Amino acid sequence: MASWTAEAPGVVERLLKENAPEVRSLARFLRRRNPVLVLAAARGRGGLAALYAKHLLEARLLWPVLPLALPLFALYGARPKAPFPSLLLAYDLAGEGAGAAELVRAYRGEGVLTLAFVGREESPLAGAAEAVLPLHLGGAEGAGFLAGLAATAQLAAHLLEEPRLREALPALPEAMVRALEGEEGLEVGEGLFVLGPGFAYPVALEAALRLKEAGLRAEGVAALEELFPAGLPLLVLVGRDGVLAGLIPALEGLKAKGVPLFVLSPEPEALALADLPLPLPVALAPELDPILLGLGFHARLAAR
Repeated sequence: MASWTAEAPGVVERLLKENAPEVRSLARFLRRRNPVLVLAAARGRGGLAALYAKHLLEARLLWPVLPLALPLFALYGARPKAPFPSLLLAYDLAGEGAGAAELVRAYRGEGVLTLAFVGREESPLAGAAEAVLPLHLGGAEGAGFLAGLAATAQLAAHLLEEPRLREALPALPEAMVRALEGEEGLEVGEGLFVLGPGFAYPVALEAALRLKEAGLRAEGVAALEELFPAGLPLLVLVGRDGVLAGLIPALEGLKAKGVPLFVLSPEPEALALADLPLPLPVALAPELDPILLGLGFHARLAAR
């Protein structure tokens, strides 16, 4: 098992505790002044954390989220105008985002509330933003992506009026420990497609990126309308989510066509279709299960 996977539950437990006062304060402010637009700026894997924020805020709070193109700002100084009031979420999981810092300063100067999620508190981005949520990685840089998701989920949980997600959040670190359980290794061969429906899509993209970094062929997809090359397996990452009912018939169709199915899930119905079932021993909430699926993927990849 990669060392950071074992450290990830502790990282998340630490950030949930340390960031709680600031998150509650931010949530109170944002509930009083609902943003008409949320901007998102990110580098590297932070872009996938920003995509998770887009899914979460648009689906649960109905706030529109616009991802910004950092290269356009760096090359041309171009950036969309932000109506008042707006919120800018900036992600830099590695903590070195000088380019993002300049963009944050520009929007902050126009009255946009700027919030940075950073892997290093001394980073340029942390110095540029009005509010900062550190990820408290403690040297476990590999856990930065999942920590970014957890920090985003914590903010969303306190923004929501209904308590379901807020009540589930304290159980996340222990659930992550349980997600590391399982002796099944993930044999990827020459590569695979990774399906992550709904909130799990950013995790599917990150899983595919990890495989590409290892020199394997991989693509992350959000739906089954894609065409899959013969012989290349499909890894399905699905939690306890309402999307499952519509997903099962599509998976049955792919299985009938001979597409090898690998399934990482807590759901027996999905696991029953798998050529390689990878049971996830725990589920919390549709918004939090992607974090468990991401950690479970990396643990099983390391176990192969």
